Amino acid sequence: MDIESVAAADADQRVLAEQIRADRDYPPFPRSARDGFAIRAADVPGVLRVIGEVRAGETFRRSVHAGNAVEIMTGAPVPEGADAVVMIEHTRREAELAKIGRTAKVGENITPRGAEARGGDVLLEPGQRLGYAEIALLAMVGHAHVQVFRRPRVAILPTGDEIVEEGAQPGAAQIRNSNAAALAVQVRRAGGVPQIFPIARDNDESTRGLVSRGLEADLLLLSGGVSAGKYDVVERVLAAAGGEFLFDRVLIQPGQPVVFGRVVGNGSRDGVAKFFFGLPGNPASTMVTFEIFARAAIEKMQGLAHPPLRLLRASLTRELRHKPGLTRFLPARLSADGVTVEPEPWKGSGDVVALARANAFLMVESDRESWAAGDDIRVLLK
Repeated sequence: MDIESVAAADADQRVLAEQIRADRDYPPFPRSARDGFAIRAADVPGVLRVIGEVRAGETFRRSVHAGNAVEIMTGAPVPEGADAVVMIEHTRREAELAKIGRTAKVGENITPRGAEARGGDVLLEPGQRLGYAEIALLAMVGHAHVQVFRRPRVAILPTGDEIVEEGAQPGAAQIRNSNAAALAVQVRRAGGVPQIFPIARDNDESTRGLVSRGLEADLLLLSGGVSAGKYDVVERVLAAAGGEFLFDRVLIQPGQPVVFGRVVGNGSRDGVAKFFFGLPGNPASTMVTFEIFARAAIEKMQGLAHPPLRLLRASLTRELRHKPGLTRFLPARLSADGVTVEPEPWKGSGDVVALARANAFLMVESDRESWAAGDDIRVLLK
């Protein structure tokens, strides 16, 4: 996997390729967690003389002795000699005196030096995806630039004589190319860089030339042409290019005839093994098989250590029945709080209108026939 250096501020959703260590203790000094007064816990309750104040970014040059208090702000270093901070809400200030009517524990409202991290501690490991918290950490430890894995280039090759480009006027028996547009979004969300190819027609010559070009990318995604029909030529073309098929069918619906494999050696222009997925052509099949299989491949190719399958559990709003034998992924509406899920009526795996209404897929287990309203069921996020 290739590595590149990017500005840390631009590294959102990139996968880390280096180990990040703390450059010093964090916090680098005992830090006040509240606005209030730095004191000796043994001196309260009592009336203490205020000998100064310390703000965040400053250091108090004197020590706190018996009967003293220093007014302190959140984030400021706790003065030497003080072992507690009493919140300002619990103090009555009168001129140079601070009247504190409650006890305090040693260490109260103080974050000790090194409590968050010690200098040299490993804070981030390679293989982690960076988000806003991780980028904040990079800034905290002084990394203006960071080493990340290169985003994989993903070729998207739609196939089919019935398909026209989205800007074209389809004939009576044609449909517009919706799969390539959806796959490009899914690839970007997985961290890849999509490249949409022209539509391959249902013949060996057209498909062969575009497959050859597509194998120049890090991963080739084909949509359609992988079933057992007379004009489904994708597997034949891939085999002729030296393709090794690792699987060509899965026990799910939609998406049963999905193909995964690799081309090695002469079939790959640069001699490096290139992987491919042949995804079924119906929109729901394409979307589901990408999320279950191709997303994880793209995430692994960019160095993500543990690609997650984005599943959760929710409570069904109504009864659900299906024929056992295959694991089914059905369009659904997950509630905003993620607690309940409603099956979305649809007319099969070509129903893009229903897919657009849905925000998730029910994962209907292969060995169970029915669920009652209120039963928990697994949900795959879109």
